[in-house]
Amino acid sequence: MTLRELVEHCARQLQAASVAFGHGTDNAFDEAAWLVLWQLGLPLDTQLDTPLDGPQAPAALTPEQQSACEALIAQRISTRKPAAYLTRQAWLQGYAFYVDERVIVPRSLIAELLVDGGIDYFLHEGTRQVLDLCTGNGSLAIIAAHVYPDTVVCASDLSQDALEVAAINVAQHGLQARITLLPSDGLEAPALQALGPFDLLLCNPPYVNADSMAALPPEFRAEPALALDGNADGGRDGMDFVRRLLRDAPQHLHPQGVLVLEIGNERAFFEAAFPALAAVWLPTSAGEDQVLLLTRESLLA
Repeated sequence: MTLRELVEHCARQLQAASVAFGHGTDNAFDEAAWLVLWQLGLPLDTQLDTPLDGPQAPAALTPEQQSACEALIAQRISTRKPAAYLTRQAWLQGYAFYVDERVIVPRSLIAELLVDGGIDYFLHEGTRQVLDLCTGNGSLAIIAAHVYPDTVVCASDLSQDALEVAAINVAQHGLQARITLLPSDGLEAPALQALGPFDLLLCNPPYVNADSMAALPPEFRAEPALALDGNADGGRDGMDFVRRLLRDAPQHLHPQGVLVLEIGNERAFFEAAFPALAAVWLPTSAGEDQVLLLTRESLLA
């Protein structure tokens, strides 16, 4: 069996099992390729049609290798865990991150905007202080530190488990001197407030509405609900955390500071909750209704 044949075989298994995607891939073939290449110890950019006798590839796929790949696919199907939890690794905009069940799998579109310069126009010349609120595994904080080398970054999360994972990633990227990890429920921690005012506040918060939470496929229910459920204060529209954030953000932003906020597929709920807010919707690969930008001035107004 060739490498491509094995990937196609595994993809058919995933498709037949109706697993859900959305944690780094969006189709069965790419998911199968990711898991097979990881199991074989091959780079994820390996060309599936190249001979398996190169310096980074096995001479041939042995029955044992095929069985190991099929076992990993079977685990993906039986547990319904995202592939990143099985490999303990996720990729976002070309950066590798450690992940486990303590954090959601990083997939924020804010990372795309950071790398592509999609928010640079809105930053003032003296931008130095960056806050990544609801940091999870630290991916946005780390990407921001790479993209803006003259900044210092605070990465905060309510979950101590998430901060432990973030610490692993900060160390792996060698950014301990530039990224401070702090526990905080939103913007409430005094230690976080002492680091402001912030020039750039990034936030991919819990925003999923109650009906959508109830309908999530198993792969998403395998992630910490704390990072997804936007109804912790008793609401149903997913905007509970966002309400507190928009209320508190102005006093922690530089006069020329901006908030970049991801709300996924919840734009209708966001606009219903904040009908008078002048938001700038930022274009991403998923459209212009997933991520928005707010200036301090617009928040005060």
